[in-house]
Amino acid sequence: MGKASLFRPGLFRSAGVMAALLLSTMAAAQDRPWPHAPVHGGAAVAGTTLSIDALYQYQSLIGTTPEGYSWTRDGGTVLFLWNDAGFSFRDIWAYSVRTGKKTRLTFLGRDSKPEAEQKGVAQAIALDGKGRIAFTVGGQLHIRAADGTITKVETDKQAIRKLALSPDGTRLAFISGNPVDARNRVTLGGVLWVRDVATNGDSAARRVAGADDPKVYINDFQWSDDGRTIAFQQGDDRAMPERDIYYYAKGALQNNRVIRAFPGDETTKATVGVVTLATGETRFFERPEAKDHIWDYGLSGDGRRLFVSGSDMEAKAHTIYVYDVATGARETFYQLREPKHLRPDWKVAWAPGDDGLIILTDRDGWLHLYHQRAAGAAPRQITSGQWEVESFTVDRKGRQLYFTANEAYIPERQIYRVPVAGGAIKRISGAAPGTHEPVYSPDFRHIADWYSNDDTPPELYLIDTAKPGRAVQVTRSPQPAFYDQTWANIGYVEFPSHVDGVPLIARLSLPANYDPAKRYPVIVGSVYSDAVRNQWGGRRAHPTWGLDQYFVARGYIVLNVNIRGSWGQGRDHNQTQYHSYGETDINDLESGVRFLVEKGYADPRRVGLWGSSYGGLMTIMSLAKKPGVYAAGIAGAPATNVWHAYPSQMWIMGPPDGPDMPGRYEAQSALYQAQGIRDPLMIIHGTRDPVVLYSDTIALAEGMIGREQMFELVTLPGANHAWASDTLPQARFAFKKMVDFFDRNVRDRK
Repeated sequence: MGKASLFRPGLFRSAGVMAALLLSTMAAAQDRPWPHAPVHGGAAVAGTTLSIDALYQYQSLIGTTPEGYSWTRDGGTVLFLWNDAGFSFRDIWAYSVRTGKKTRLTFLGRDSKPEAEQKGVAQAIALDGKGRIAFTVGGQLHIRAADGTITKVETDKQAIRKLALSPDGTRLAFISGNPVDARNRVTLGGVLWVRDVATNGDSAARRVAGADDPKVYINDFQWSDDGRTIAFQQGDDRAMPERDIYYYAKGALQNNRVIRAFPGDETTKATVGVVTLATGETRFFERPEAKDHIWDYGLSGDGRRLFVSGSDMEAKAHTIYVYDVATGARETFYQLREPKHLRPDWKVAWAPGDDGLIILTDRDGWLHLYHQRAAGAAPRQITSGQWEVESFTVDRKGRQLYFTANEAYIPERQIYRVPVAGGAIKRISGAAPGTHEPVYSPDFRHIADWYSNDDTPPELYLIDTAKPGRAVQVTRSPQPAFYDQTWANIGYVEFPSHVDGVPLIARLSLPANYDPAKRYPVIVGSVYSDAVRNQWGGRRAHPTWGLDQYFVARGYIVLNVNIRGSWGQGRDHNQTQYHSYGETDINDLESGVRFLVEKGYADPRRVGLWGSSYGGLMTIMSLAKKPGVYAAGIAGAPATNVWHAYPSQMWIMGPPDGPDMPGRYEAQSALYQAQGIRDPLMIIHGTRDPVVLYSDTIALAEGMIGREQMFELVTLPGANHAWASDTLPQARFAFKKMVDFFDRNVRDRK
């Protein structure tokens, strides 16, 4: 019996969209037999013929992703950041809805050196409808005039970011200071400024909020609808510990000093404030749990009320407070506690007419939209079903909610619309499977849509919301050579956990010349939560798309499992991960391997596993607890010691106290569980990493050496946590080490 017969409805869904999409409209999905054998040059081929060096170049084969979508106030033009030649420097482009023409507005990347890997323009917003644009590059603010002339302004400020135009278009607000690294919380200041749009002077902005202490900073803000006030969130890191990360690079001892909390340490104190621009008066709105997380905040349309959505440090109790802006009076609007809650996916916004709040919550076990009109009132459910809403936007005038969800299939993110009053849900993004990330025009007539699927790298599309299902392709990013290659055949399989029977789903990449009569070597990974997405490379900003394709072309199957703790399959599905790092998750990975072996895809003696960060934890735990299941594993920047995790990881691993400690943390830490490793292990780690400390890798290495366990260590001098994204030479080096290791220990294993 051929393996194609295994893929019954419900077991497999094809990615279904070929690489050559029409410029005018997104092609409808076409089911195709799978596995299949595309013909390339008259013969079936395994996949791409390109090397690692050819797949990863300064001029990217898959192109430069269009990013930073921003609409003009009249909704007639969308700005975006792009490089049509595939280099990393993004310039400003514009697309006119009326004419259907895209235009390059800046040419700053002409003089940049490709090997510099510069990101170019970071943000651009239109100041009027005549071509005047404010943008940032290199942390500096620039104004592009209607005639194309560019002037640098606010030259006395650094790291300018978060540009936002007032609703009436007369003032520009922004934050300046030193950059804030959201991953390792290196915080060196953030001050809020406002300048008149009509002003052409250099240092013309007025400081409206922010402290001189670099550890007290504004990290984001939003205008009120009338432009008279600005609500902002302020972080205070003064109580947090500072840590020195010493490492050798460039022939000398270096120190990466960071503000970094471990579980149980003091964390950032977050506070929401509102500043009245006419008077400069600022009011802060305190919460009873001042050290807890803030997930959302927002002013009502009339500016009189403010909601703040937050939770405790372990993300178990979700609370929404509503304040009277004039008096500071607080009421508890919404509250729900779930003892095993893991994911703070809540989102909140004001309903049309300030008639209460729209709340995205999983109170019924799945993330859905609710409307709650008053404090303490019962929320009315708007969407329902065994699928989840990822994000939403309120069309106040149209009294509609636009949202992205996986209603079509777990790995997808499609765009939908539903009336606030409830009723039928309408799909806006059409029939093609894939992932959409929409930015709506002010009148909600059009959507600037970041779209990708398993077969096609991301592009900008323009959707007319009055004509659902049709989209105009604005960009074409891949280089011509992209279309000359044969890529992996990607699909999805579903199977039960071999431990508790919970349904699981995985993304499966097969060689294009897949032979059902053969058993193949398998690479499981890179393993992580939320690893199964119908988009190019599987995850956005996932730099290993080319590595995966290279593995497949060398005769491997690549498997990605949507482990417990991931988004999209409901609260009961992910809650089984509670207190279970290195247990339930690695069982899910093994279930995927068992499925492939049982169905005849995988050679059980030739299965490799790899992941980075949390994926590194799972890799080492799998080798330690499941000897013989994997022929070899690679752990990148492995989170081996949860005592040194971020406090936010307490969502899963719990607080660092209680009668079951230290046993609970040791059970979830690969550092204390590595005694069982017998199979080949490679560790890749950068010495500068502030997220997962290189010293923890050394502690693991010392223990393994003491126990005479063999392993390979690849040290990347001065590399950060995202070691595959730091520099192109470093990524190529690391990927080649990985290929050599897996070929020796997995593919060519006798």
